[in-house]
Amino acid sequence: MDALTVLALAGFGSTAYLTTLSTVKWLNQQASGMKVAGLVVVGMVLCALIGTIANASQSVAIGFIVGGVITPPVHRWILQRPRPVASF
Repeated sequence: MDALTVLALAGFGSTAYLTTLSTVKWLNQQASGMKVAGLVVVGMVLCALIGTIANASQSVAIGFIVGGVITPPVHRWILQRPRPVASF
């Protein structure tokens, strides 16, 4: 297993998670017909992406899964941190 491949695909898995999250949040604000069509397209893209990754090497699949699993709790933690107030 190639460690650099795992790390690279962990970043890709994280990016895929955050892109999907943003797209679904945006689709939830749209009209009902567009929301359904958009969610179907997002699902098809994710299925194709996961199928491609599953067909690749073991280190690619492990890296993608690690990135996708670690990102949600880290993203929640980042959003919950108190932000410092700028003072002039």
